[in-house]
Amino acid sequence: MPPGSPPPHDPARRLTFGRLFHPIAVGRAVFTPSRPDRVHDPVVKRVQVLRTVVGLTAVTWMLLSYGLAPDADAVVDDRFGQIRTTLIVLGVTFPVAVAAFIVAARPPNRRLFLRRAGKPAGALLALVVTLGVPRLITGMGYVSEKTNWTASAGRVALLFALGAFMLWLAPFALYGIAQSLVHVFRTADLHETVPPLLATLLVWEVALFDVFRGAYDSVPLGVRVAFALGGPLTVTAVAMWELRRLRTRHGITLRGALLR
Repeated sequence: MPPGSPPPHDPARRLTFGRLFHPIAVGRAVFTPSRPDRVHDPVVKRVQVLRTVVGLTAVTWMLLSYGLAPDADAVVDDRFGQIRTTLIVLGVTFPVAVAAFIVAARPPNRRLFLRRAGKPAGALLALVVTLGVPRLITGMGYVSEKTNWTASAGRVALLFALGAFMLWLAPFALYGIAQSLVHVFRTADLHETVPPLLATLLVWEVALFDVFRGAYDSVPLGVRVAFALGGPLTVTAVAMWELRRLRTRHGITLRGALLR
């Protein structure tokens, strides 16, 4: 399939009753772009995946090298903490940025983008709910470390049901996080230019938030500056390259999307 052609119809994305028990199949349907007429560029996809892997590797290296995280469990906890921060920032940024994009567009694209905004918003909501479910379950009064699960057959059945649900939820959440980082919450379903623009805005917001809360104050100054600026500058460079490739290879521009 040549670069720039729409992705082929993928029957594996269609959710049947049997696939509901497969967390990755559900995650693929929820977190990956599916607009049939969007540009599918394998080179851009590889760069997006590489950007995500390099970013996560750099963060993990710094956390372990400078004693910010004593072990792998602490690294995981720190990453999930930053993901929560990112979700909070995105929860504010997403509606504002998408609303600004839609308002800036001229009819008939304004109404078109408004219709398309549902799937990206659904992906964000799904990940927020997914990450909040375990805390909700453990926060329920009858589910705690002191719960006597063998007190009744009903509680035993509930224990097995919760266990099965958490086994399903874990890969769904991990897959959703990975795909959300790569696809920027499937905002390509809105328009191809939105993911690089939103990724740039989001990464600078998170970097500023980390600076103000002193996330890496114990790290040497040179490393802290390099790390604080390295991530945002890298993401910005990748985003600018992606926007340029969309313009030069596929004739897609932000101005064209907005009909300006």
